[in-house]
Amino acid sequence: MKKTIAIFTVLILSLSSCNDFLELEPEYVVSETGFYKTAKDFDTGLIGAYSGLQDLHSLSLLYITELTTDNAEIQWSSPTTAESECDEMNMTLANSFVGEVWSDSFTAISRANTILSKLDGVDISEALKSQYRGEALFLRAYNYFNLVRLFGDLPLITVSFKSPKEIADFDMGRKPASEIYNLIVSDLTASAGFLKDVSGLSKSRASEGAASTLLGKVYLTMGEYQLAASVLEDVMGMGYTLEDDYAALFSPGNDELGESIFEVKYMSGNVGEGNRFSSVFFPALFNLGMFPGNMQGNGRINPTSDVASAYETGDARRPVSIADSVRLLDGTYGDYLAGLKFVDFTTGILGDGGVNYTSLRYADVLLMYAEALNELSRTDDAHEYLNMVRERADLDALAGLSKADFSLALERERRVEFFNEGHRWFDLLRTGRLQTVMNAHFAAKGQSFTVENYELLMPIPQRELDIDVNLAQNDGY
Repeated sequence: MKKTIAIFTVLILSLSSCNDFLELEPEYVVSETGFYKTAKDFDTGLIGAYSGLQDLHSLSLLYITELTTDNAEIQWSSPTTAESECDEMNMTLANSFVGEVWSDSFTAISRANTILSKLDGVDISEALKSQYRGEALFLRAYNYFNLVRLFGDLPLITVSFKSPKEIADFDMGRKPASEIYNLIVSDLTASAGFLKDVSGLSKSRASEGAASTLLGKVYLTMGEYQLAASVLEDVMGMGYTLEDDYAALFSPGNDELGESIFEVKYMSGNVGEGNRFSSVFFPALFNLGMFPGNMQGNGRINPTSDVASAYETGDARRPVSIADSVRLLDGTYGDYLAGLKFVDFTTGILGDGGVNYTSLRYADVLLMYAEALNELSRTDDAHEYLNMVRERADLDALAGLSKADFSLALERERRVEFFNEGHRWFDLLRTGRLQTVMNAHFAAKGQSFTVENYELLMPIPQRELDIDVNLAQNDGY
């Protein structure tokens, strides 16, 4: 019964946490009242599935992937317990960000499963069915990929429940991470096929390019370097380009750029669809004079001096990514580091930014391809793709690096290219460098914190353990 309550709650939330779903009922009731019959119904369902990415990428997942690393630290003098745990890499089972990533991701998976279960037998065109199936498979894989990298073994849910009894009878125990990865690969491969002939969609919706790019990242994470290289080569032939103006990637109007492959859409206007980057990236100063109404940030995710000094001299990305000072009300400037990406300086509410978050972009494709080539001992070839990204940043090309030195150069390049974009934790985890880098970072700051082996995975949230006896905790917690 506890399991029923837990998952039933997720199902209710999956149909009620965005404006388009406020009028809907729990999904096993919806299935009996005629929903998911028209193309409009499926579009509405997909809006709900995509909407779950908004809070993930401008709040909970951002904390876990940036504040836990050498990229960020808390500036606010009175952080919450969850924020301190991220900053000190001392996660507990009650960490709210960890809990939100778990619940929000499984809610999105539930929404995707519902859409997939309703497509057969519906009187809409086969072309639309293929599109909707491709989008739902992408979203399920996207969320499972985040979860498996953070938690390891997971409940494997690919069905839509029609009643509380079906939920109670389902095996919610954790399945090996290898099974989760098999599902992700299968979903993304199928998604790319279903979306191959689909055109004209916003980049805030899945596409063949988005599915293939994510599949390349999955293969890279799995250590399947030849498969990663092959998929990423396909993406490089799909017409994406590097944006000439790096700043345009993170400013208002950044939607639908040539570099963007998949983005999370935000809208300002106090409609509950805005991003929170302005709030978390700017320091908590009562006399801050950079936003309408003289609003202040909350100092939650501020750049470290370490990342601020990681940029090479003349790197065009540095002034776009990090401010060395902020303007105060009296017109003077205070020496505070602040993150600039995705910050909307036009919004009247700091948690209501209208700048989209670009989750997958072409620079990532090039650098992932370089990583795959290097791992395949094609280091000389890999230089070309690393240098394409460096050239955009007005930096000199690198040449003649050994395989080991190239790996370190690529690590530095990814750090500054994707600063505050939610890549750092996953990049260091993928390359096996997380403990080395983070423990050295803590030592350099004179702190006694360390990242232990068991902390390479996050704890299963206590509330999930309390309501589901089939869930086992990760070792060490």
